[in-house]
Parts: sequence; C-alpha cells; structure tokens
Amino acid sequence: MDLTLLLDKIILDVEDKGARGTVADYIPALARVDPSHFGMAIAELDGTVHGVGDWQHPFSIQSMSKVFTLALVLAQADGADVWRRVGREPSGDPFNSLVQLEHEDGIPRNPFINAGALVVTDELARYGDAADELLTFLRTESGDPGLTVDAEVAASEAEHADRNRALAYFMAAYGNIRHPVPEVLDQYVRQCSIAMSCGDLARSALFLARHGIRNDGSRFIGQSEAKRINAVMLTCGTYDAAGQFAYRVGLPAKSGVGGGILAIVPGRCAVCVWSPGLDKRGNSVAGATALARFTTMTGWSIF
Repeated sequence: MDLTLLLDKIILDVEDKGARGTVADYIPALARVDPSHFGMAIAELDGTVHGVGDWQHPFSIQSMSKVFTLALVLAQADGADVWRRVGREPSGDPFNSLVQLEHEDGIPRNPFINAGALVVTDELARYGDAADELLTFLRTESGDPGLTVDAEVAASEAEHADRNRALAYFMAAYGNIRHPVPEVLDQYVRQCSIAMSCGDLARSALFLARHGIRNDGSRFIGQSEAKRINAVMLTCGTYDAAGQFAYRVGLPAKSGVGGGILAIVPGRCAVCVWSPGLDKRGNSVAGATALARFTTMTGWSIF
C-alpha cells in the first residue's frame, strides 16, 4: 500500500469535512494555537515515517504523555505494582473529575484520566524525575535529541492547575500519592508540556506496534504489558468518548488536549495525527475524522 498517497487522500477528505472544533482555552498557551493546523504521520515497523501537512510541526503532547509514563513504570521490575493503585476501567466522567475518587477511596479508574496519570507519575518518581525519565526515552526513540519541555505551556498549565492539585491532595489523603504533591504536580505538568511532532510521536510509539520492542531492537516491555497498554488505550484513551471512538475508528488510541491523537495498529504501524480543534470531550475533531478514514481505507482495524 502506498502510504504517502493514502495520507494525501486523507488530508483532502479532512479538508472537505471542514469541521475543526475549538482549541483548549482553559490553558492560555494552548488557546493561542492556530486551529487550522493539521498534520498526520504513519511510522512503519522498520522506522520509516510517512507524513502529510504539519506532520513535522512540534505541539504540546499533553495527555499522550500518559502512554509513555505508564510504559516506563511497567518496564521496571516491580512495575506491575502500579495496578494496585490505579484501575483499568473506563471512567464515564470528564478526565479531571473528582467524583469517582470520593466513591472509590482515592483509587482512580484508569491511568489515562488525570487522577490516574498523577498516580503513575508518582510511581515513576520512585526511579527519578518522571518528566526527565520520559524526555530521555522520547529523545532516544524519536531520534531527536533536541526534544524539550515547552516552558511557556508548562508555566501556563501550572498557573491553572487547581483541579489537578485538588485531585492529587485528595488521593494523598488516602495514601495514594506518596511523594510531596508539589513535586508530583511539577513533574506531571512538565511531562504534559513536552513538544513533539506527529513524526516523532509515531516513531516513539512503535514499541507498542512491535509488542514491546524498541527502535534499537531491544525489549522495552513484555508482550503482555504491550497488550495491556493497548487494551487500556482502546477502552480509556479518548476520555469519556472511548466507546464512540472504538466504534468509529477501531484502534487503541490516546488523545491529548493539545490536539494530538496517537493510535496503534499492532503488528503494522503507529499513527499520530494533530489538529488543535477539540470536541466537547477533549478529542481532536479533524484527528478523529482522519483516523476513521485511515481505518476505513486500509482495513487496518483491530476488529
């Protein structure tokens, strides 16, 4: 299949649809991003990357970082301990909701809502600064040593982190945040504020398409861990719209309010699409449309 030609067709389809959504205005630095951007990249198993549009333009990865921090925790010898602290079920509530935490004694429903990601960051902090660990991994896997945290986005997000602060302190009251809350929040904000392109993200996520194998051929996580991450991406990766996304696209995916969506076709490729305009659930409107076209045109769904 000619993936470059495929991407050219997809971008034309997206442009024909016209709908772009609205940018995330509760983080001022993200509110200033031009919603007309669109980029998409496909990374094949051998590392070859095909792209279209703004696929080399860096953007804030936001919640897509949660896939990689979870993998970094599971790569540790005792990494599976994290599942005692966070669940694996869809939330059905907004990604920053406090409601379920109170009903479920400070245990987040899954690692991809904000509360769950804070627990994963706290767990990763056992082995060093979580944001630094993530940045080192992404620089290596993407092949781009210049990747860095967008300081403007990090500062903007930190200034508007009251809800995340509340989530962290609430879980700390139940003993489910073990490091000082300000330290965990700082590491969490910095990991979400890393700037990457679609090409870099797709290349960095290939270990999930290769069942745990990194770009240098070494094993990063076991096949079971890769399967489980993909499974949780499918059921929980697009906030409280995961069922609709699975129905429409049929791939494990993780979105971020920066407008990116990262999707995995196990055994074939990793795909990243970016368009900053979001729907009411926090997922990229044009990104979801592009991925739906991708699976329809290729037949590369997991179903």
